[in-house]
Parts: sequence; C-alpha cells; structure tokens
Amino acid sequence: MESKIRVTVWNEFRHEKEGGAAQKVYPNGLHAVIKEFLDKNDDMEVRLAALDDPDQGLPDEVLNNTDVLLWWGHCHHWEVNDELVEKVRQRVYREGMGFIPLHSGHHSKPFKAIVGCTGDLEWGDGVKEVVWNLNPSHPIAAGIPKAFELPVEELYSEPFFVPQPDQLVFGSWFEQGNIFRSGICYFRGLGKIFYFQPGHEEFPSFYNEYVQKIITNAVRWAKPVNRVIKDECPYVGTGLFDKTHEENNI
Repeated sequence: MESKIRVTVWNEFRHEKEGGAAQKVYPNGLHAVIKEFLDKNDDMEVRLAALDDPDQGLPDEVLNNTDVLLWWGHCHHWEVNDELVEKVRQRVYREGMGFIPLHSGHHSKPFKAIVGCTGDLEWGDGVKEVVWNLNPSHPIAAGIPKAFELPVEELYSEPFFVPQPDQLVFGSWFEQGNIFRSGICYFRGLGKIFYFQPGHEEFPSFYNEYVQKIITNAVRWAKPVNRVIKDECPYVGTGLFDKTHEENNI
C-alpha cells in the first residue's frame, strides 16, 4: 500500500487572531479550513504550522517529514528566519519536497528563494474574479471547468515579476479588466512548485469547491517522486577517484 502524502499547511495566523473580517471568515485560521478539506482524502496526512509556533512551525522533525508544504504569508514575511528559508529551499531542490505558495505567498521568502524572483505584482481592492482553466489536460486542472467565478477576491494584476512559468495552468480576469497568471508551475532541482493566487484572508475563497479541488490536485502533483541528491562524489572511497587522478598526474 502506498504511503500517505505528508502535508504541512503553514500560515502566519496573525490576521485571524486580530478580529475583523479575517476572524469572521476564518475563525480558526485559514490553514484550518485547508486542513479540513484535505483531511477528506485518504491518501493525505495533514498537519498545521504557524509563524508563532516553536521554531516558526517548522522544526527539523516536521520539515524533514513533509512531502508537500503549503505556505500562506502576508504582512510578516520579514519575520521568517533566513536559516529556515534555506532549509525549505534545500528540501525542495535536493529532496523533492513540493512547495505550494498561496495568495500573498508570492512575496514570501521561500518562494522568492526557490524560484528566483522579486514576486512583485500590481494589486487592488476586492472585486469579482473569473479563473480560466488554460491547461485542461494538466493534472492540477483535473475536474475543473472551463472557468469559474469568485464573487470577490483581491485583485492581482500583471505585470507579475516572476520567471517564465514552466507550466501555465490558470489565468484570471478581474471585473476591472485586469488579467493575471493565477496558477503557475515551476520545476527546481527535484522539487515541484505551484503558485495559486486566490486566498485573501477576508474573502471566503478557500471554501470554494473548485479552489479546494485545485489545491487538492496540486498536493498530489507536487509530492516527491525522485531520490535525494547527495553532496559527495559517488567515487569517493572507492579508490577509482584517486587512481584516475594519479594516472593523469593531477
């Protein structure tokens, strides 16, 4: 029997504790809503992590036992330790951990370090968004219609300062006429990355059935499929490395 996908949902978890609309929409944290719908899948084992948890929610024993890391950040990107960022990057590049930044995660330290970008974009107030399925044959788009509507979501707009995506899955149109590459994939080292735009803390996008389906599909797509890369040369300790150098007077 195939082992379960070990999923960690990381969230700043600050907005929801400050009252206001965020607390009303996600009283237990938006990451709790994500865990709730992911828990419905028998092939997933889901845990929560937050910025104010010990070790910022990702001690080595958690990070090293995570197959797919979902990341939601907004106003406190700068608080994330650079050492932790590097550990996340290494887990993606060298061990194949999947990484799924959501919404304002485009400005998170891990996303910028893994993909190599500023993550800058244009943005505006909450308006109607139509998410278009631009790549219906992609695994992340399975079961998603040609388009679906979010009655209100924070406007994100091009230009989006990221590298050319390896795969473009979804694009969005906002009622003011702006467009945005709202679902994009990257391959870095052994890891797979999927950035997905919906998910403002004051709007109920994470309750939308298609948003939930896309995130669920993305977890399965992003799970590791390859071996760990080791730092050492495979010939060290075999004698072949030294012999070759001796023969060539190196």
